[in-house]
Amino acid sequence: MKKPSYNKFLQFGLPLIVIIALLAGILLGSHLRFRPSASDSAAKKVEELFSLISSDYVDEVNLDSLLEEAIPDLLGNLDPHTAYIPARDLEEVNSDLDGSFSGIGISFQLMNDTITVLEVISGGPSEKVGLLPGDRIITVNDTVLAGKNIDADDVKHKLRGPRNSKVELTILRPGSSETNVYTVTRGDIPVTSIDASYMITPEVGYIKVNKFGRNTFAEFFTQMVMLRNNGAKDYILDLRGNGGGFLDIAIRMANEFLSAGDGIVETRGRDGELLEAVVADGSGTFQKARVAVLLDEFSASASEIVAGALQDNDRAIILGRRSFGKGLVQTQKDLSDGSAIRITTARYYTPSGRCIQKPFTKGQTDNYALEIYDRYSSGEVFNADSVKIDRSLLYHTRAGREVYGGGGIMPDIFVPADTANITSYYTKVSNSGLLHRYAFKYVDSNRQRLDQATSVDELLQLLPADGALLADFTAFAAANGVATRWYYVNISRPLLVNVLKALIARDVLGTAAFYEIDNTRDNVVQRALQELSTTQQ
Repeated sequence: MKKPSYNKFLQFGLPLIVIIALLAGILLGSHLRFRPSASDSAAKKVEELFSLISSDYVDEVNLDSLLEEAIPDLLGNLDPHTAYIPARDLEEVNSDLDGSFSGIGISFQLMNDTITVLEVISGGPSEKVGLLPGDRIITVNDTVLAGKNIDADDVKHKLRGPRNSKVELTILRPGSSETNVYTVTRGDIPVTSIDASYMITPEVGYIKVNKFGRNTFAEFFTQMVMLRNNGAKDYILDLRGNGGGFLDIAIRMANEFLSAGDGIVETRGRDGELLEAVVADGSGTFQKARVAVLLDEFSASASEIVAGALQDNDRAIILGRRSFGKGLVQTQKDLSDGSAIRITTARYYTPSGRCIQKPFTKGQTDNYALEIYDRYSSGEVFNADSVKIDRSLLYHTRAGREVYGGGGIMPDIFVPADTANITSYYTKVSNSGLLHRYAFKYVDSNRQRLDQATSVDELLQLLPADGALLADFTAFAAANGVATRWYYVNISRPLLVNVLKALIARDVLGTAAFYEIDNTRDNVVQRALQELSTTQQ
């Protein structure tokens, strides 16, 4: 068994597109290069096909473009996670996990067909020139970006660019009738992996990790040490919604909680050949800490590796719902034209021998993607009795507890999706974006007063009483087409008020403040606190 090896495999989260470029070597006049095991006749046949199209087809054809369009259909018969990334998309796809990108250092949202600055990153390029939260971006380099056809991805493309390049922004600031022009020099913007880290009780630290990127472990370890220094003895590690990232980062995170020799993960290749078995090296700082790990149906790959390692070694209690079930290892291979392949090279197995990957049928990627919806329609996310367990795939943790394979990590304690206080009124105002729009409008109208708050507690003191806040919101919703139906409003009252406060806090203090408020009513978080207060490991 090997100690942690952090660079043999790269593993990526749920792909945006499920395609791969096996034919990437085919260009006009070029020759295919397949592995020696590939069929020479197949290689020759494909080359002949492209040659015939080039010479005999009735219209002139760009073979490069034809290849780009043909790859998804050709390779849809592989697994759902092998992916081809065109050259034009590679930098942006990689930047989310690499830990930084070049931009102007703001977060924004599209509100009423206008780009509105939500947050200005401290020390970033925009802060240096004086941009403020609430500023409206009217033009970028003389291109007007306002109106009904505006697209968030297009905005990102225009704001991002090479390091040290300049971008000219026309800004309209609330309270001013005149616009001002700011020239911002783009710089490296860190992509943070930690959405929230705070003391949820005097002895329990809460940390939410949104991805396993290149800098995630350093950010995670720093925050964990800060929580420990603030008195944390137990920890809630929230991996809900975390679609994964780099394998080596997951290994390092799990290693922090495990004793020397404890298994972390195995990777097996073709025909089940053992490629690597990684074990903890005993250097972890939090080997004695009690841990609760939170999962849901969108927790995948690297999240499942961490949860599986801690569960199989009886080092954490896992709460929530069955994880996604992505246990295929992708290795990125860069191609000569600037594109890349993320090709599946192995499968993951937990220390007890469970394969993380859920079943799939080759060529049926649509069914695979819709499996999450099946969990909702079957009631799995709402009722433990609806959870499907393959009892033929029984495994045991080190302490002899029963765990099951079949795809994903099944939590030790099932906590259903919380439907309390959800009514047709709440669903309507939520789906129509009115909760977010109201929170933004409230902050925008009261920013000077609210900006005085430096903590969630201070901010809550500045907000109106719950009844007044709800009345103001329902009036806003009514003015925007959702009639006030007080029977349903009163049922949803606790949820509505909590979400509004959390969204307001996010717009004033940042993402972490949202979770600090939202977690007070989060049934999974509250159950984790309950278990940590009573469970000894």
